[in-house]
Amino acid sequence: MAPTFLNHFFYEFVTLIVILDPVATVPIFLMVTAGLPRRQSLLVAAYAVGVAFLIMLFFILVGRPLLSALHIPMASFQLAGSLILLLFGLKMVLGKVTEEAASMPADATPLQRAVFPLAVPGIAGAGAILTVVLLTDNTVRSFGEQVTTTAILALCLCLLFAAYALAGTLFRLLGKPGIEIVSRVFGLILSSIAVTGLVIAIKLSFGLG
Repeated sequence: MAPTFLNHFFYEFVTLIVILDPVATVPIFLMVTAGLPRRQSLLVAAYAVGVAFLIMLFFILVGRPLLSALHIPMASFQLAGSLILLLFGLKMVLGKVTEEAASMPADATPLQRAVFPLAVPGIAGAGAILTVVLLTDNTVRSFGEQVTTTAILALCLCLLFAAYALAGTLFRLLGKPGIEIVSRVFGLILSSIAVTGLVIAIKLSFGLG
């Protein structure tokens, strides 16, 4: 049985902010925008937030019906998503994300910089997608409630964009070595979250308490 969420503005807002975790993706943003002028960095942030919103909107609209049509239990979806998040978290811990960001061509467009790894799986990761699917479950939520949740998601992403806009100050304070250290620490946190998701998914799959 999948977890459920209360239909309450403040509860949903806090849930989405926590699962989007702006602090964890700021180091990724700083890595993919290193060396860019501020205007280009903000464009990358806008693209990343926009792409992430479209991905999550897709799952809000067709997530449950699609999983049902494919006969995929929610627990299996959570298990697969948690595995992807775990692999991404381990890449952050090992510094692979930093290497990928550093190897990005200098002429990469803002959209190319925004999509991976910032928009996916940084913002629209397994946890975020699973959360919006559960919060907008059309079997228990009315259309109005689903619209409200979508609006709350948009508000949270606007706040995420604001965090990216202020990220330059963090870079000046910590420098590149400091950002790499922060990235690895948050990679460990993401890995821990992923392992928790794996344990929950396994329990749900086998009906364990």
